[in-house]
Amino acid sequence: MDKSINNEIAGYFDIELKPLETYSPLTLAFLGDGVFEMVIRSIYVNKGNKSVNKLNKDTSDIAKAVTQSKMIEGLETFLTKEEEAVYKRGRNAKSATSAKNAPIGDYRKATGLEALMGYLYLKGDNKRILELIKKGLEIIDKA
Repeated sequence: MDKSINNEIAGYFDIELKPLETYSPLTLAFLGDGVFEMVIRSIYVNKGNKSVNKLNKDTSDIAKAVTQSKMIEGLETFLTKEEEAVYKRGRNAKSATSAKNAPIGDYRKATGLEALMGYLYLKGDNKRILELIKKGLEIIDKA
């Protein structure tokens, strides 16, 4: 596995990395939200130059809790036992914030997906992040 960007960041800023299992599911989701958003935005930017307004319109629906919920529902059968456990920890975590524009069930599933993205990022498994997002995009395209 190539050196992950997280390892590069830790080295560059002289940060000692913590064991993966020490992170709370909501911390993983906080990070995973950014990872998911970066991958989706990168996909759309790399398809060609568009106005920022158009890029935002194209990507914002994918990052919504309802869409992420549909993605993870279709992805559950593709998860390893380890990934499923991380997803469930994220989904079942009690958040201090409430769902703004989505049913609570969708919000929790989306939090679980984001926790999984954060976990895989910290683990340095970028290939798996991309596999799951690609499969997730295929799932929502069929919906």
